[in-house]
Parts: sequence; C-alpha cells; structure tokens
Amino acid sequence: MRIHIATDHAGLEFSTQLQHHLAEQGHDVVDHGPIEYDPLDDYPAFCIRAAQAVVRDQAAGIETLGVVFGGSGNGEQIAANKVRGIRAALVWSIATAELAREHNDANVISIGARQHTVDEAIAFIDRFIATPFSGEERHARRIAQLAAFENDGTLLPDPRAAAAAPAGGESVDAMDPEAG
Repeated sequence: MRIHIATDHAGLEFSTQLQHHLAEQGHDVVDHGPIEYDPLDDYPAFCIRAAQAVVRDQAAGIETLGVVFGGSGNGEQIAANKVRGIRAALVWSIATAELAREHNDANVISIGARQHTVDEAIAFIDRFIATPFSGEERHARRIAQLAAFENDGTLLPDPRAAAAAPAGGESVDAMDPEAG
C-alpha cells in the first residue's frame, strides 16, 4: 500500500522513524515534508499536499492512505480535511484508529507527535492500515451525506425547522423581534 506522510517541525523526527517502520512493512512511503528541521515551518502546505496525493492515488485506483503529524495532530487533521474527498481522523488510541477506518472509512489519520511515543504511533498506524471499512449501510449512508455536503452543500432536512414553523407559513424570523 502507498502511504503519504506529512508533518511539521514538531513531528519531523517522529515521521522519519515511522517512515522507516512503514517501509520495512513493505509499504511505498511518500514523504511530503518537511525535509529539514525549521521551528517556524507551517504544517498546512505539507498536510494538504499529502491529502491531495491520497485523493489522486485513490482516484487512480491505487491502494493508499495518509498519515499526518504535528504537536497535537489537531491542525494537521484540519488541514487535511480541507481537501475534497479526504476524511481525516484524529487518532489517539488503538480504538480510534480502528473506528476511523471501520466506521468512517477515513483515508488519513492525524497523530500528535508530542502526545504519543513512537511505539504508540506505530501501533495506531498499523491498526489503521490493517482495518477495513465495514461497509455497513448506516456508515456508508453517513459518509455519503458528508460527501454530498462537501460537493454541493446538500443536507438532510432539519427536523426542528418543520416543528418551529408557525401556522400560516410565516418564517420564524418574522416573529422574532431580536432577529436581524
């Protein structure tokens, strides 16, 4: 499997060790940066490029996933999720790594390099890679809803909107003197 990796300065040493582990496991590892330690570097471009590569490879039929790192993993997850087609999950345990794939069909995980040991991260990544998407209807349905919103803003109807609508068809805002 191809694994795209990106980090910032906080995860650089971590990333290097994990790349070696993944290569030893027979994976094709693609590093999206950085190439040297710079305490002022910025994670968005690195993580977005890794996420874009995951989407490109998956569209081409290549079995691929992504892993992004930073101090907490939060910003890196957010950056990856800005790429259409990415479902990036913040992973902090074996269970969240497994559920990210099994229930959410995540194609990228984010790990906080300052929150975990290298051995913990290896265990999370190995479980993530080894776990297939369950394909259960409820999970597929929810993922389809996320994709629909991402593509065109489609959402299921809000059940509260119908319940809050006054008789006669007036909008709720028309009755609210505070609405602006």
